[in-house]
Amino acid sequence: MGFGVFIHRSDSIYDDSPADRYQFPRQYLGRVEACVGDWIVYYEPRKVAETRGYFAVARVERVIPDPTASGMYLALIEPGSYLDFANPVPFSDAEGVIERGVLNEDGRISGRAQAAVRALSPSDFNRIIGLGVNDSEPLFPRIGEVAPPAGFHEEPTPFEFEQARERVSYLSSRIVRDRVFRRIVLRAYDERCAISGLKLINGGGRAEVAAAHIRPVEANGPDIISNGLALSGTAHWMFDRGLISLSDDLEILISRHANDLDGVRAFINRSGRAIAPSRAFERPHPHFLQWHREHSFKQ
Repeated sequence: MGFGVFIHRSDSIYDDSPADRYQFPRQYLGRVEACVGDWIVYYEPRKVAETRGYFAVARVERVIPDPTASGMYLALIEPGSYLDFANPVPFSDAEGVIERGVLNEDGRISGRAQAAVRALSPSDFNRIIGLGVNDSEPLFPRIGEVAPPAGFHEEPTPFEFEQARERVSYLSSRIVRDRVFRRIVLRAYDERCAISGLKLINGGGRAEVAAAHIRPVEANGPDIISNGLALSGTAHWMFDRGLISLSDDLEILISRHANDLDGVRAFINRSGRAIAPSRAFERPHPHFLQWHREHSFKQ
């Protein structure tokens, strides 16, 4: 087992669904199999417009041949393990390249940086997760970490392995996940309720909306932005109880079981459609909306 980096583009030609599966050709089979049972970081290349850099983490459950495409394979992601980063991590910052394993002996970026699947050292994993999951609170210590000299290729120390495993335990914490999920959802929706359109801030400066999972965590709903909605308390209550739902084109559906249809219609925004983030990958995914209509919505 070992950590890894999987390159994924939001406009990928591959049959990828980051929270569920990662499609790849045979040439990467050995590298992906080395990650089974362990955690990988998703990375979007710098040549992608508005790249997110290192943007999420997930755990690889197993690898299977793709039943729909000859010569292709699927890395299946462990349910509930995927987590979008609170802060997407750039390829490099003022201190240099974040993933130092892509440097050659001369301290220059090597061809490894172009590999769609590559191994990730515990120290690089620590650094990326620490930057990506930290949501303005020091979840992870960064003890005496300094940039290595050019050509730095020492073997990972026992401390680095231990620290990496400690970070993994944080990644599994529901408290941490809920906090990160709230941050990314509210940021995508500008702290505005997707149903009513209202942006209400309380006296303490805190947004009066919650980050709701479309497919609940209890039903293996992932902590991915496209499975989230920013909802006020009333809208959240109605959504969870199936009194409202959304069509694939985000039309707000009202259940016949709602006991005050006129009141509900007055509550939703005038367009009759949910307010959505501007970036496509942040919008509610039809897969999750379909689940809500079939398993929660009371028609």
